[in-house]
Amino acid sequence: MSARFDALTSIKTKLGVLVAASVVVAALLSALGSAAGVPALLTVPVAVALALAVTQLLAAGMVAPLRRMTEVTQQMAAGDYSGRVHATASDEVGRLAAAFNTMAADLARVDHERRDLIATVSHELRTPLAAMTAILENLADGVVPADPPRLAEALTQAERLRDLVTALLDLSRLEAGATHLEPQSVAVAPLVAECVEVVVASGRAGEYDVAVPADLEVAADPGRLRQLLVNVLDNAARHGSGEQPIRVTAGAHEGGWWLEVVDDGPGVPAADRERAFERFGTDATGGGGTGLGLAISRWVATLHGGTLRFLDPAPDSAGARIRLELPEAPAPAPEVPFAGEPQPVGRADPKPWVRVGMTDAPPARDVGAPSALDAVFGRSWPEGGDRYGLRVVLTSAAVGVLGGALVTHTLPGLSWLLVMLAAGAAAFATARRRADAFTISCTALSVLLVLPVALLDSWPFVGLCVFTAAGVFLIGVTGARTLPGFLLTGVSWPLASLRGLPWLGRSVRLVGSGGRAPAVVRTVVWSLLGLLVFGALFASADALFATWVDALVPNLTFNDLVLRSFVAFLVFGLTLAAAYLALNPPRVDPDRDRPAPLGNRFEWLVPVLLVDAVFLVFLAAQAAAVFGGHAYIEETTGLTYAEHVHQGFGQLTVATALTLLVVWAAARRAGDTAADRLWLRLSIGLLCVLTLVVVASALNRMRLYQEAYGFTTLRVTVDVFEAWLGLVVLAVMVLGVLGRGAWLPRFALLSGALSLLALAAVNPDAWVAGRNIDRYEATGRLDLRYLQSLSADATPVIVERLPEEVAGCVLQYLPADRLEEGQSPLAWNLGRTRAADALEGVDLPAPPGPADDPCSALYTQFGERG
Repeated sequence: MSARFDALTSIKTKLGVLVAASVVVAALLSALGSAAGVPALLTVPVAVALALAVTQLLAAGMVAPLRRMTEVTQQMAAGDYSGRVHATASDEVGRLAAAFNTMAADLARVDHERRDLIATVSHELRTPLAAMTAILENLADGVVPADPPRLAEALTQAERLRDLVTALLDLSRLEAGATHLEPQSVAVAPLVAECVEVVVASGRAGEYDVAVPADLEVAADPGRLRQLLVNVLDNAARHGSGEQPIRVTAGAHEGGWWLEVVDDGPGVPAADRERAFERFGTDATGGGGTGLGLAISRWVATLHGGTLRFLDPAPDSAGARIRLELPEAPAPAPEVPFAGEPQPVGRADPKPWVRVGMTDAPPARDVGAPSALDAVFGRSWPEGGDRYGLRVVLTSAAVGVLGGALVTHTLPGLSWLLVMLAAGAAAFATARRRADAFTISCTALSVLLVLPVALLDSWPFVGLCVFTAAGVFLIGVTGARTLPGFLLTGVSWPLASLRGLPWLGRSVRLVGSGGRAPAVVRTVVWSLLGLLVFGALFASADALFATWVDALVPNLTFNDLVLRSFVAFLVFGLTLAAAYLALNPPRVDPDRDRPAPLGNRFEWLVPVLLVDAVFLVFLAAQAAAVFGGHAYIEETTGLTYAEHVHQGFGQLTVATALTLLVVWAAARRAGDTAADRLWLRLSIGLLCVLTLVVVASALNRMRLYQEAYGFTTLRVTVDVFEAWLGLVVLAVMVLGVLGRGAWLPRFALLSGALSLLALAAVNPDAWVAGRNIDRYEATGRLDLRYLQSLSADATPVIVERLPEEVAGCVLQYLPADRLEEGQSPLAWNLGRTRAADALEGVDLPAPPGPADDPCSALYTQFGERG
């Protein structure tokens, strides 16, 4: 879809279209959900998520060249210059990509030339060095006499080395831009004659036919022009046969002048003419040259604003024909190309020169994802997790479709459990840490914690179990180890829907790439199309087949279809976010060292000892209340004993939790000396022991209060929570002694999940109903109003143990349609099934009106609040 933006030539226009499309999508979805009666709590997140998805899909093509530039840049930093950026857009990003590709090609060519230059120079230097070394060794060993011929041979090799080094220095000056022209009026004929004498004096004997006008004077740098002519004449002398003279001609033309040198040698094939101007581009070893002369000559011509090239020889002749063309006055190009780079005739704007050093490239640097999300999440959540890709998206989509089909208009039961298990399986299959023992343990606990969805009818308690299961599972896949890590994991789940957008875009774009992904998508699309077409045809042709279809496919209205679509997308989004979190977990545990210990021991010890003292005074008060009895409590506080034990249970629970905070703070700021460790163990150990006593006191208070006022599911849950806090305090003592304090957060997590699982196994509503009935049988007091608020889980106990009249009053508000719906396979729930079985043969009174409640006498008999 982003390819359709290529016709837009401005990125600002594209961004405007992108914002408009996102707003339109969000507005249409909100209007559609509102018209179909979808709750706003479901419509808003789905609309926002879809708008973000549309934004990602449309923007993916816009930023793809930038991402590719980052990847290619990293490859270049590692020494690989083969990468290129594919961009079809004509906006600013497209033009930047084209310029980037040009730069990459230049760098690749420069790197290739650099490597060739090193290898060739090494070879050229080794040959004369080896020859001169052999001569000198023979002279030193006395194998040959030190006569003039031997010394001359050594001198020849040394001069060859000197010429090569001189040529390299000249070339490096030209490449570095250190050479500047000093143009003067130069008479060409005398300069050519001088250059011929230099070539002859260097040993290039032969005849020269010079036809240069005597009055030809030009503006040029005489030194550089001499260097050019000597190299060209020397090249002609080396490759000529010597049977015919070397012809040198020159002349003027409009706007400049020219000079040609022609020899009678084998010539230069047309395919190799440009290569001859490259550094070491010719076989210089055979002719005795350095292989750099023509490269330097072309550089000099380019510096003057002219050209140097080979031409086809004249008709009926052979040999090489090289032509120099220079303007009337030097006009050096503002940017100098590489030495030896082929230059087209008349080129006025040479390719920019880029100089690359001879050292190895630095290692690649991790620059992260080229998106704004990387700046938001930073190093705590780097981009990654490209494995699986489209498979994860399709699996999550399948779970979403399953959720839309099974969860909508269905009571929590078997269908909900299947969707949750499918979502968890999809996320666990992609988890990077799925082989880790902690991850496996958390996953197993999560599976057990979602089982109450199909086993219990108490939705508040089931919701607590599901919430805990999700937290334990996500902590397992992220591998969090600390309490801040646990909290950040919970925040990371909704944030994964934002962090995973680039990954989602790349995964979806796989559909348009090669491989199996397009085939899979096409298979799914054509299969669904065939299923719908032929299924509809056969359903209309056969009544029996139609009844089977009706049993499998719900009769959807428009509003129902919209609602199921919203539910499906919500389940898809939650599953995909969990899968991405498992696939690419963030770094949730803070990377912080232990802070420096406090300079003075009393800074941490005095507060801890004061807390110990407060705990001791509180426990002394509890002892006085126990030994003083009910009369002492009423005389001192004016409260009954039951009211006294109920008072402050919540505060005691908070005090227990804060004790763990005091232990954590003291352990982090205490010193490392032996004395500090001893004081820490004594003070913290005393505090933990006192806290355990407080936990026991709190639990005893709640027990006495429930015996006096009745049992409730909330009170039982709080009891379990307080007992779990006591277990964590005990673990602090044990792990502290063993020096394994880092295990405490995970121990607390797993033990808390196991505690909740044990409470679910007890069936809290049924257990609470049984305890209240025990209290009724012992005291005759019963809270009918509270029993009426219990879920269907308590129904079997109520029917079995209460008198029929009392049980009927308690269960009269139990919704019959809820039990009937619970009998369907998708909504099957063990608690509702057992309740329906217990109610068989029991006549429940109809729910009364406000003025004719037949159970009012029972309320008076038992007391509404027991």
